[in-house]
Amino acid sequence: MVKAVVGANWGDEGKGKITDMLAEKADIIIRFQGGANAGHTIINEYGKFALHTLPSGVFYNHTTSIIGNGVALNIPVLMKEIRGIVDRNVPMPKILVSDRAQMVMSYHILFDQYEEERLAGKSFGSTKSGIAPFYSDKYAKIGFQVSELFDDELLKEKAARVCETKNVLLEHLYHKPLLQAEEIYQELVSYREMIKPYVCDVSAYLYQAIKDGKEILLEGQLGSLKDPDHGIYPMVTSSSTLAAYGAIGAGIPPYEIKEIVTVCKAYSSAVGAGEFVSEIFGDEAEELRRRGGDGGEYGATTGRPRRMGWFDAVASRYGCRIQGTTQVALTVLDVLGYLDEIPVCVGYEIDGEITKDFPTTSKLAKAKPVYKVLPGWKCDIRGIQKYEELPENCRNYIRFIEKELELPITMVSNGPGRHEIIYR
Repeated sequence: MVKAVVGANWGDEGKGKITDMLAEKADIIIRFQGGANAGHTIINEYGKFALHTLPSGVFYNHTTSIIGNGVALNIPVLMKEIRGIVDRNVPMPKILVSDRAQMVMSYHILFDQYEEERLAGKSFGSTKSGIAPFYSDKYAKIGFQVSELFDDELLKEKAARVCETKNVLLEHLYHKPLLQAEEIYQELVSYREMIKPYVCDVSAYLYQAIKDGKEILLEGQLGSLKDPDHGIYPMVTSSSTLAAYGAIGAGIPPYEIKEIVTVCKAYSSAVGAGEFVSEIFGDEAEELRRRGGDGGEYGATTGRPRRMGWFDAVASRYGCRIQGTTQVALTVLDVLGYLDEIPVCVGYEIDGEITKDFPTTSKLAKAKPVYKVLPGWKCDIRGIQKYEELPENCRNYIRFIEKELELPITMVSNGPGRHEIIYR
């Protein structure tokens, strides 16, 4: 059976923990989109890890971890990440990489930096990991696919062709040093040696695994609101963050995805620029940021302080809807234990009208949050393992969010550890 684990909001919802937890009963975990531009923080018996490319199931001996064709594959980053976990006594995981995945090149990272520099104050808040230039090249059909690494003539010819177009931009738009075809070719040859042991026809592998009745998890990166079609465009990522894309980014039929676990935070946070209606500022935000996550709300990749806000039921309901959610996992609920009362954004006021529907970006810029304030529970709920044992106000908060989302919350995370979870 295939299950997808995806995010309902701006990313950083705690998908890594939920995937790591569900992976205990899975055979295969697949990353199906995005690159090393965002991270998943995981805490287990080996320690605390920030994964960027590896799926969040690499800590189990019985699982196979797959990098799907939809991923922006940065080979040196992947190698460094594998070394990073093995050096900390994690057994060497079984890893497969799709022969159809495409590679992030060093010049993609340069172009990402040059463009953010050029845009200055109007930049997209990129992590400068080369993701937008990578996907631009993929769709302009000048990207390099893993399978092409094993054809020398093709690599040389393509490296020369890439230089022609890139160097025009480097010379006339960015005024930066030009690319050399020979250097690109050598970079590709070094990648060939690194990735060779892992390359696999992933869709054929998964076709067989599905026939054999294996448990498969699809792991997404970021969340619904960062989707290029359905998110807060243009402040979005460059690949689809939706479960539906899991079928494409992994190479399986869409009807095989039977469950979609969408992860929601008990409050909101976002890294990078873009509209964020329930955002809070100043001391109030700083307090929530300091208490949030494990060691505070800072990006797993960039270390940037996350922007903080109250739970946004409008954005979350929409985020769950476009994911095709079958069940919701609510995370970081324990963080809110210090509050006397907890605001929840239940509507947006736009030009004097109140709506519960999530609008397009231009309208979003005018939206003001409409809050309903709920009483807090004023105690630490970490360590509680049964739903019935949660304080009444805490259960009321969960039920209120469930009613707003119109979907069942089946898991409640009340701490960063793998087993700090309450099943409902």
